[in-house]
Amino acid sequence: MDIRSLLKERVVIFDGAMGTMLQKRGLKTGEIPESLNFTHPEIIKEIHAEYIASGCDVITTNTFGANSYKTEKSGYSVEEIVSKAVCLAKEVCKDKYVALGIGPIGKLMEPVGDMSFDQACELYKEQIVPGLKAGVDLILFETFTDLYEMKAAAITARELTNLPIFCSITLEENGRMLMGADALTAVNTLQDLGIDAVGINCSLGPKQMIPMVEEILKYSKLPVLVQPNAGLPKVVDGETVFDVDVDEFVDSMEQMLNLGVSIVGGCCGTSPDYIKRLADRVSLIGDKIVKTKVKPFTAVSSATKTVVFDDRIRVIGERINPTGKKLLKEALKKQDYAYIEDEAIRQVNVGADVLDINVGLPEIDEEAAMLEAIKRVSSVVDVPLQIDSADPTVIEKAVRIYNGKPIINSVNGKQEVMDAIFPIVKKYGACVIALTLDERGLPKDVNERIEIAEKIINEAAKYGIGKERIIVDCLTLTVSAQQSAGKDTLEAIRQIKSRLGVKTTLGVSNVSFGLPERKLLNRTFLAMALEAGLDAPITDPLVDEYMDTIRAFETLAFKDIDSKDYIVYYGGKESPSESTPKSEHSLSEIILKGHIERAAKATEELLKTKRPMEIIEELIIPTLEIVGQDFESGAIFLPQLIQSADTVKCSFDILRKAMKSTRESISYGKVVLATVKGDIHDIGKNIVKVLLENYGYEVIDLGKDVDIELIVETARKEDVKLVGLSALMTTTVVNMEATIKALRQAGLTCKVAVGGAVLNPEYAKKINADFYCKDAMEGVRVANLVYKENTDEQTDLG
Repeated sequence: MDIRSLLKERVVIFDGAMGTMLQKRGLKTGEIPESLNFTHPEIIKEIHAEYIASGCDVITTNTFGANSYKTEKSGYSVEEIVSKAVCLAKEVCKDKYVALGIGPIGKLMEPVGDMSFDQACELYKEQIVPGLKAGVDLILFETFTDLYEMKAAAITARELTNLPIFCSITLEENGRMLMGADALTAVNTLQDLGIDAVGINCSLGPKQMIPMVEEILKYSKLPVLVQPNAGLPKVVDGETVFDVDVDEFVDSMEQMLNLGVSIVGGCCGTSPDYIKRLADRVSLIGDKIVKTKVKPFTAVSSATKTVVFDDRIRVIGERINPTGKKLLKEALKKQDYAYIEDEAIRQVNVGADVLDINVGLPEIDEEAAMLEAIKRVSSVVDVPLQIDSADPTVIEKAVRIYNGKPIINSVNGKQEVMDAIFPIVKKYGACVIALTLDERGLPKDVNERIEIAEKIINEAAKYGIGKERIIVDCLTLTVSAQQSAGKDTLEAIRQIKSRLGVKTTLGVSNVSFGLPERKLLNRTFLAMALEAGLDAPITDPLVDEYMDTIRAFETLAFKDIDSKDYIVYYGGKESPSESTPKSEHSLSEIILKGHIERAAKATEELLKTKRPMEIIEELIIPTLEIVGQDFESGAIFLPQLIQSADTVKCSFDILRKAMKSTRESISYGKVVLATVKGDIHDIGKNIVKVLLENYGYEVIDLGKDVDIELIVETARKEDVKLVGLSALMTTTVVNMEATIKALRQAGLTCKVAVGGAVLNPEYAKKINADFYCKDAMEGVRVANLVYKENTDEQTDLG
């Protein structure tokens, strides 16, 4: 019986931690865990055998970090590591399943880092192919903190195999992944990529996970997997211990099983004892899965935000389309993407929920322009995008690299178009707009529209595409040519919604073509369409009359409950459409929006009337304070934080040139950063580096796995006031303590800040650090404290 069949019958139990067990068996600090597949294969087999004896159904290979980036110094190729690991697991698996365990690569994805989507896919391919050849039963992607990287991994795996694919993310205490995606966004983006289960692991203990699991179960139509840590790690007398005992772990897991979780296991800190007790509890309460019913829903996602097409009206902004737009055409020809960014920001500022992106011009490379437009627009706004092109090749390239779940615009009832578009919709999990036209041309009446819509829905079903992913466009025809056209469209909306149960969209402005006072006709027709059941008008949100109509309709139709949004817009406050143009190109607004291309010009304009340090102190620093506050409050997330910091860097580049003649310096001071000896994880440190540099500090980055002597010597030579140390592994925090001790013994007076997933304020204090940094933004605050204020009495570790 394959695991898909087993999941239909009962709860499936995975094993627990591999790393924890290796540490107990003497894994040395800094030693690559996967190398033990060769140096101590008997230990790996013993651990697998212990988990099998504990009652698990699935054992996971010792390949979590087996990619060429992490194991380059191991002396073994990725193929050798993966093949050996699978072989060891299969030698002891008996009748159990073997999962190829794959973790994140360890590099930051674009736009935060420099690893592209395609590069990530190639690195995952290196791991997956030898795993398949060696005979794994399924693939488990686990502990992913970046949804974009998880999308790359899932797509790569499905391109290579039909084996089951399980995807497990890591959420922080705020309920979001490191890069900002919440549970809904993760589930919505992943579950239509052809995977078999979605879930959560690591980071937190089981009790903290319960509300997050409830959220995942609310939206997931797939089996849900949960593998918590045994709480949080602490170092006691040099040994790593976790603060959740077996009883508490199992009790919390039972709660999640009762909620409807299908797949359970353990992560850091769990051992065969935890899994045995878990298996015993499953036997005691019964292994039948508690069924949950998830109503199909229509939703699209950006990297951090999901728009659900529920009872609210969802506005699709139409302005990024060169048809009839001279300025946009010129911008595309000149590759002026700052103009496109402006158009995106303006539409979102006045209420657009989704943005249509169409860059089709015969004079340009549409594919290249589309890819660049998507990247640039996604960097300055957080709403989902609608990929609009008549070329299926362009559509596929775009939805592949898009960070989220987009809408494809569009498919229609022509067989050749459905044959071209539906495989793309299927593979990349997108939603799609369905135009009610076919080989016969435009529909003659209501019945033809319904017939074509039904044909499209039925064809989509052959690909496994549910109708919740189809948004039907009943087509707006001009009433100047056929006056009954408007009435037919409205009736088609009513009948398609009631008979077929799908969401609807409409490009409204076509109705008035050739007639005077077009806005009057458009807004009136818009109101009529909304009353008929239109869900998502495609319109120009910068036209106040259209947005006024939508907001008023939502209030009168009892969609805007308690008229909350209406009151916000019209309750005596200046509307966004009135306020935005005044400040959209100010340096402060540019930094807040992360509008990198505008930063240089805005800075040059300010230099005509202000000194460089005035610009920094009066504009840049106060704006960065707002950015930091927004990050702390959850209004923005790590990608937006870094985007704003990169925008400041662009401004600083201009200011540095201007300051050369005056011998002034922007640098507030030097900071040494290092991942301590034995630790090869440096994502967190690299994020801190980016922020510090863009906040005006000179960073001396010593890299990862850094010798204690080098850190001490660099701190002395550069005469720095602050050293930042990072450690992700519990086994390497001892080297962090040794590094701090060495700095003190060398007589250096520099402050030491520490950070990493295994640290907390108490432990930072214990190892004599001056500061504990819970995140990258805290690192900036510490640097400001050290270099800009008196720190003699300010070494707060909490």
